[in-house]
Amino acid sequence: MALVVAHRGLGENRGEMRRTTLHETHKRLGARMAPFGGWEMPLWYSSAREEHLAVRNAAGLFDVTHMGVLELSGPGACAFLDRLTTNDVGRLAVGRAQYSYVLDDQGDVVDDVMIYHVAPQRYLMVVNAANDEKVQAWLRAHLLPADDCRLRDLRAPEAGPDQRADLAVQGPRAREILLALLDDPTQRADLEALPYTGVMAARLAGEDVLIARTGYTGERVAFELFVHPARAPALWDALLAAGGAPGLRPCGLAARDSLRIEAGLPLYGHELAGPLNLAPCHIGFERFVKLEKSAAFIGKPAYAQKAAQATAHLVRFRLQARGVRVAKLGDPVLDRRGRVIGTVTSCAQDGEGYLIGMALVERVADIAEGGTIYILALPERPPEPLKPFAPLGSRTLMPEPAVVLPRFPPKRE
Repeated sequence: MALVVAHRGLGENRGEMRRTTLHETHKRLGARMAPFGGWEMPLWYSSAREEHLAVRNAAGLFDVTHMGVLELSGPGACAFLDRLTTNDVGRLAVGRAQYSYVLDDQGDVVDDVMIYHVAPQRYLMVVNAANDEKVQAWLRAHLLPADDCRLRDLRAPEAGPDQRADLAVQGPRAREILLALLDDPTQRADLEALPYTGVMAARLAGEDVLIARTGYTGERVAFELFVHPARAPALWDALLAAGGAPGLRPCGLAARDSLRIEAGLPLYGHELAGPLNLAPCHIGFERFVKLEKSAAFIGKPAYAQKAAQATAHLVRFRLQARGVRVAKLGDPVLDRRGRVIGTVTSCAQDGEGYLIGMALVERVADIAEGGTIYILALPERPPEPLKPFAPLGSRTLMPEPAVVLPRFPPKRE
């Protein structure tokens, strides 16, 4: 595997941007908008750092209605999902969710997905916005009449009243905000007892929703709300009103990125697939690929071979100095002797103003938690090579020392 690659702007898009039903709401709140996965999305409202801290200390509200939401239902839905995804859907109880992968025949990642078992013979699958059409095409190409499974796009207008889109409320005070909006007080105990990855139906602020205790921030008190997209703005406003005292803040893509990096969570195109063609076996997520399950999922033999031959793994790091250039996908990672041992996959500023990131490094490299690696953050336009005997005062690129962190931070309860 080639460890150092040229940077590619994975957020770049061509053509007309799509907009969520919350677009005017974001403009009213003064959001800085940016393209992402073919959608125009809020980058931040105040600052990425303030929003990052809001999630860690109180709660943050995210528009994730651009994500794809698919429904798979019928007597054969479970078996079909077990054949198309890597986790064990057969062991997923009603009212629970699981993280999983869709692989192609070569064992490469088509997308990482969340699967929600919302009712007997009925599942929801949430897919990355940029991969929505690709995943739907892949599923439909493998869906046979004998599978006895129906696939619907719940973001499509054809789904009518069953349309669903996703809002995320993340952070230690998220639960109390939802409790304040419950229409039926008899559901209070159910929401208070909802376990991590649990799913329940409810009415919040007059809206019919599915509440899932899941998220992409590393918070354990974390919820995603599936609501009709036309009703998303009303629910968003109700959440912000109820969350005023607890400290709920709207949050954009920048904080979402720094939070997930801090939590060691992958982003498709960076720590999954992308120019490095990364798979779960490279990033510490092997537990979500059940090679031992009875269903022979697509890509299983090729993935098993890929895992056996993996020569690199993912580490988290934190730069030791503030105010240095942000590293990007493809920037080199060096050891203390200046040897290239890997490449940066993601990097962002954490709540304390330090840069945190993830990098793919050689397994043979002498790297331990608490040890030091060196990050060479290349400029967008590399400088011309320095001439011999450069004049005093000229500058050259220097790597920045970074401490190696545990692969995953301690769980927050």
